[in-house]
Amino acid sequence: MSCASALPLALIQLEVPPAAVADKIGEQPRWFIDALGLHADEYLIVRPHLGEALPQFDRISGAILSGSWAMVTDHAEWSERTAAWVRAAIDARLPLLGVCYGHQLMAYALGGKVADNPNGWERGLLPLVCEAEAGRDELLAALPSAFNVWLSHRQSVITPPPQAQVLAKSAKDGCQILRYSPQALSVQFHPEFSRPVMQACLPGDVSDDGADIEGIDWARQLLVAFWQQTRPQARQAQGT
Repeated sequence: MSCASALPLALIQLEVPPAAVADKIGEQPRWFIDALGLHADEYLIVRPHLGEALPQFDRISGAILSGSWAMVTDHAEWSERTAAWVRAAIDARLPLLGVCYGHQLMAYALGGKVADNPNGWERGLLPLVCEAEAGRDELLAALPSAFNVWLSHRQSVITPPPQAQVLAKSAKDGCQILRYSPQALSVQFHPEFSRPVMQACLPGDVSDDGADIEGIDWARQLLVAFWQQTRPQARQAQGT
């Protein structure tokens, strides 16, 4: 890369969807590419589960860690390798956003506890409530105190890392948004989802109530805001 503006956003794909899901809507990177309207030169897909090396920090502008049908508690080789990369990325002050599995993996990598959600499978379009501290977070300050998000997860962050700040919760999960550093945060919900993606990800025997987000999709706004923060001008302003 000849200049900072050419650095791509790394989309860290963590395993693959079931074949029936992928046939309908593709794999996880596609959902982020579509949600952000990314051009081919603006992103890099990395697949640790295929043995691909995690990217060097000076070759990317930031990274999004995707959701997965795997479980963090299975401690797969590719997952543990990605967790080690996350710890190093935090030290390097690389902009990071973890989503669902990526959220749990970041929390686990930094000393938190991940386990089956004692409140059961949280799925569908559900309300999230922000903590007061979210209003003072640079990335989250524009969000309302409560908004609806797409959720689908069986495991959760049961205990956040000691240094993490909990910034939002839902009825079944007390760690919906975690802030780890000025550059790194993670979310249990899916800001990249639309209703068709949510519907395609549900098992065939689970009914879809047809609910959709009305008005502004605040979760998507958060995703876009993170992407904008990875751009060179934003990082220069932060002195990183």
